[in-house]
Amino acid sequence: MAALQPALIMRLILEKTSCIVEKMGERSKTIETGLQQYTIGPKLRRLRLRKSMGLVQLSKHTGLSPALLSKLERGVMHPTLPTLLRIALVFSVGLDYFFNPEPKPVFEIVRRRDRLRFPESPDAADVSYFFENLGFPVANRRFDAYYAQFLPVPASSARPHAHPGMEFLYVVSGKLMLTMNDDAHTMAAGDAVYFDSTIPHSYRSAARRGTTALVVTAA
Repeated sequence: MAALQPALIMRLILEKTSCIVEKMGERSKTIETGLQQYTIGPKLRRLRLRKSMGLVQLSKHTGLSPALLSKLERGVMHPTLPTLLRIALVFSVGLDYFFNPEPKPVFEIVRRRDRLRFPESPDAADVSYFFENLGFPVANRRFDAYYAQFLPVPASSARPHAHPGMEFLYVVSGKLMLTMNDDAHTMAAGDAVYFDSTIPHSYRSAARRGTTALVVTAA
């Protein structure tokens, strides 16, 4: 068998190398495309901003350079699992956080026509106020907001009640009589109050035409 010429050998080597590099490039593109669907960079950035942490500060916690972290956030580079684990430990999240879809941000418009109006108590003979829950479609609410309409009833009809947490009330129109224990406070339109709702309290309108208010409660 005739010996291969050095030039032919070199050409065969270059062709083989080119084929290998091309296949590696195709695999790299496939991996990159697959990783993009997880949006690891934006998730990393959101975690950092939620903690009000700068790149330099995160660098000190992870041992990774600010430049590298910036490239990871911008999607210029994709992290290895050990690198991702370093970052996850800083924010007390698991690796699965970066590979699971994030829940959609809470956003819910509640139309006036969709709200339901309820009396303070279903079995009350003389109702002192009605209320509408302004955020009823939202699950796992951190607070509750109500639009309330208070009626001009006698003081004896305003029933004290209490509930866990805090309460905020803003008078929209009219005049409100708010009683905390035995202390009565008159509030006009534009007045607001923030108080401990575990203290027994009651409301009634001090205006003949009724009073409206925005009420927010948080447990």
